[in-house]
Amino acid sequence: MPLLIQNRALDRITSTGELFDRHPHLKENARTFRSQPLVDVDPKCLLYVQQREFAATTPADKSVSVIGSGDATTCHFVVLRHTGSGAVCLAHCDGSCTWSEIPLIVKAVTSLSNVSKEGRLELHLAGGFNDESKTSHKLSLNILAFQKQKEEIHLETCCITEMNDIVVDGNHSPVVYGIGVNVNTGDVFPSSFTHKGPAEELRSARTFTGGQMADIYDSSRGLVKIGPCSWSPNLDIGFWLSQEDDTILKYLSTSPLAEPPHFVQHMKTTIQFLLEHPSSDSLFPGGQPQLYHRSERGDWERAA
Repeated sequence: MPLLIQNRALDRITSTGELFDRHPHLKENARTFRSQPLVDVDPKCLLYVQQREFAATTPADKSVSVIGSGDATTCHFVVLRHTGSGAVCLAHCDGSCTWSEIPLIVKAVTSLSNVSKEGRLELHLAGGFNDESKTSHKLSLNILAFQKQKEEIHLETCCITEMNDIVVDGNHSPVVYGIGVNVNTGDVFPSSFTHKGPAEELRSARTFTGGQMADIYDSSRGLVKIGPCSWSPNLDIGFWLSQEDDTILKYLSTSPLAEPPHFVQHMKTTIQFLLEHPSSDSLFPGGQPQLYHRSERGDWERAA
């Protein structure tokens, strides 16, 4: 079934510019979206999704009231919600394997929506900017492959690529680097995050070593589940710890001039974690995932 915009099927497009020219209301919606004030999300209600991860839940969830993700430059955020059941999924896509990721996102929501006959699937997209290599533009077009799913999906928000672009001192960068979705209301909003756990370093290491898109949440039990994942020892990556910041940005980022200030330190911390854990086996005893539940204090703690 094609992707629907104002209840009409989206015809084939070859550029995001063509999309916005045909549907000017999406431009207005994007301007409104990116002009909203940043919401600093309380970690005690947050489920944070890192790059190449997704998570889905429903309003019945007592552990999570906001799903959020940040630090995206060329990456895109995808939020899919069923208006009847309230089931919602947020994914942080980097273009690694978009064609196989979209069905996972759709299934995550529809599998939590079986009891609801009323309502529809609504899609919200944000991220990317006018980067020189056109990485954002390519990813935008790939994500619009939602039009190839069998379900009817209604595109509501589309703050992507040129509509998420700002020029500062001659350099292009995103306006919105992070978003959140309120699980109870379905509201989607620009966000910032001080806490990106649990197991932030482990999850970053999984992505750094080539891990594919992963579902990190079991909403039926309120558990964040990480792994098991594997990587091979690679002591050569220690080379990066002695390099200048500009060198790390040049070679480890898709958009060196647009990265947030903490990017280099994040890369170094991830590399240090991999050097301290050359094999992932010890992190997953018995080949089992790491599980985290919401404690009485409101933080995520390792489940016994």
